[in-house]
Amino acid sequence: MNRPLSSMFIAMMVLAGAAGAADAPHASAAKVDPAKGATLYADGDNARGLPACVSCHGAAGNSTIAANPKLAGQPQEYLYKQLVDFTHPQRTQPIMTTYAKMLTDEEKKNIAAYLAAQVSKPGAAKNRDTIDLGKKIYRGGIAEKSVPACASCHGPAGSGNPSKYPRIGGQHQDYTIAQLGSFKGHGRQNSAEMTTIAQRMSDDEIKAVADYVAGLK
Repeated sequence: MNRPLSSMFIAMMVLAGAAGAADAPHASAAKVDPAKGATLYADGDNARGLPACVSCHGAAGNSTIAANPKLAGQPQEYLYKQLVDFTHPQRTQPIMTTYAKMLTDEEKKNIAAYLAAQVSKPGAAKNRDTIDLGKKIYRGGIAEKSVPACASCHGPAGSGNPSKYPRIGGQHQDYTIAQLGSFKGHGRQNSAEMTTIAQRMSDDEIKAVADYVAGLK
């Protein structure tokens, strides 16, 4: 083989090798599998002592326990982030931190994908005495306290924003109150934005918003 052809052959082989190396991560990356997430959510993994998520969060993510959040229809990216956050100090909760640490990164993504595809069942506001206050804060904020309208981030119907903000429409009042209280008291520290907002709100304002949000559809 003469020198020009030999050099060209070597160059082509080098380029081909580089292209193959670039494609390798994509080829080896596991595809998100909602079906696997559904199985793990419904059955857990007895071999690892991992309980079924359904026992606390309800069928298809529609919790019937007021202290446990509804997860159906939550943005996939947000759910995954929370499962990761539970493994770090900024958001700790005895039960969820334990189970989140048992899940692989792939399993976290699979469960998040499954839950994001489910339909959230509606809730209802319970306190007629505070419904107007809750509506006012949700839609317009509290100007004198520099509290922004909840709708500006979570949307008019509380459907959330896929990459950053959770779905809160229809969520249990008790759970929403507990989370805002946790942000306010620095118990939950995985959103500086929510910590600032919650600290500017009174307990009565938090309860009013939580009740109003529960009735959003």
